[in-house]
Amino acid sequence: MTVTAIADVANQIQKFWSPIFQAKLKEETILPSLVSKQYEGAIANYGDTVHVSAIDRPTATRKTVGTGDYDTYSSSKMTTTRVSIAADTIIEAGYQIESIVNLQSQIGAQDSMIRQGLFEALEIELNNYLYSKVAPSTSAPDHSINGVSDFNASQLGAIRILASQAKWGQNNRWLLADPQFFQDLLNATTLTSGDYSGSDLPTIGGKFVLQRFGYNIVEDNSAGMAQVSPTALTTDLALAFVPDWLLFVMQQGVTFKLSDLHAQGKRGYLLTAEMLVGASLGIEGATKHIKVYNT
Repeated sequence: MTVTAIADVANQIQKFWSPIFQAKLKEETILPSLVSKQYEGAIANYGDTVHVSAIDRPTATRKTVGTGDYDTYSSSKMTTTRVSIAADTIIEAGYQIESIVNLQSQIGAQDSMIRQGLFEALEIELNNYLYSKVAPSTSAPDHSINGVSDFNASQLGAIRILASQAKWGQNNRWLLADPQFFQDLLNATTLTSGDYSGSDLPTIGGKFVLQRFGYNIVEDNSAGMAQVSPTALTTDLALAFVPDWLLFVMQQGVTFKLSDLHAQGKRGYLLTAEMLVGASLGIEGATKHIKVYNT
């Protein structure tokens, strides 16, 4: 009789589950799929650092022909602004499994409860991690807006103005709103009625996206959004941004490991999944996102 060894099972987990996590990450999470992942370098080990650089814009001058030094060129030294992102955070989840048979029976199953539990745990904590990086500029004009109890068309217009004054690009503006703020927007006739706007709603990750006032607006009911509020309120919350407000790095794939617990004096096996990540505000990132909340 041929017996399946633990190493054989571990290899199957690595090959079968890792690619599926990448697909779920794109389809079922919102904020992690929208932040910028454009960086220079590779993540191979804990603590590896990658960089994102931008060439600083020179100052142009005007000269009148025939006067002063119009016949000479004005120039300045080329400088760059660089942001470093260290992959210094491990997100992990695991199960202790009494019998290897339970794991073997689910390795090839598309509806594996073991796999689903690990994926969901990693996604939730990754989302929490990225929301913990919210840190908008509080210098005038303040990008942290409080005391908003009704997120209506007027409030949406106010953050549109603030974003444009901060020189955000006209394309790819996003707004994540908690269920209460999203409902406030749905209650605004001028934002939802077909008499004022189109009725064709695109989707992302199965969620409807309102496209109003230059923003792609998505409802986000995740626990991580509570970090937008300095007092951890769980309702009346919104985050507006362009993707490069936050730079996110992740080691390719997810590491799975299966270990026998015999050395710990226990029967059973430990199955873990972990990902190596890092995140940092992008260049001028503090002015490229706006948080809105009630007090």
